Order: sequence, then C-alpha cells, then structure tokens
Amino acid sequence: MLNRVVQEQDFAPAFDRLGRIYSSGSRKESTARVWIKRGNFSFKVNGVSYDAYFKNDSLARMLIYPLRLVKEENHFIIVATVKGGGTSGQAGAILLAVSKALRLFDQSFGSILRSKKLLTRDSRMVERKKYGRKKARKLSQYSKR
Repeated sequence: MLNRVVQEQDFAPAFDRLGRIYSSGSRKESTARVWIKRGNFSFKVNGVSYDAYFKNDSLARMLIYPLRLVKEENHFIIVATVKGGGTSGQAGAILLAVSKALRLFDQSFGSILRSKKLLTRDSRMVERKKYGRKKARKLSQYSKR
C-alpha cells in the first residue's frame, strides 16, 4: 500500500438524492447500515426508536456518544438498519457506522472521533470450539476414579 497525504477531496461528502450520507459498520456477527442527514434529532433502528430497540440503557447511551463528542446531539436525523448477532454486537456495529458517517459529514469530526478510537473496528470475535472440549477452552471434569 502506498502511504499518501490525505487530501481535502478524500473527505468530500457523498450525499445521495435525499441529502443523506451512507456508512456501514460491523462488530462480532452484526452488520449495520446507517444514513445520516441534518435535521431535528431522530434516531431510528430497524424502524423503531433507538431507546425502544435497545432496552439496555447503557447500549442506548453508547449510540449517542459520538454525537455528544462532536457537540451535535440534536442536529442529525439517523436511520439505521442492523442484522445478525446479539444486542451488544448490534450496538457496536451502529456505533462504528454512526462515527464513520459523522466523519464523512465533516472531516473536522474525524480527529475527535479518532482520539476516542470510535473509527476503529473492534476485531474481537468468539473463539471457535475445539474438538474434545465442551467449549473453546472448557475441559470435561477430571475423574480420578
């Protein structure tokens, strides 16, 4: 790969015909797609409000964290679709997708989000089960007699 200086046109926002920016993110087995545009705050996940979709309060707060960091909490309409995995993986996928979309929207947000490691995919996955074991690492109980 060639190392090159990031230029202004590399971050030119690619708006669709509805004035939205698209981004995607993944975490564990979950994949999220996010569309973001300016407007009064609204955050829908699979057609439902984000706090109704994620009943765990900490996961719901996690999704708004990038907006709070860039001090744009009430200025974006976010629509997300997510599939696969569990709630924790889905929340992580949406978090990454929202962060990437914000960086595409305004390149000055990139340094703020990068400093908190929100633009990096969390590569941790479930370890595979090994043969002769009950789980990835758990052995059957040893019996002396």
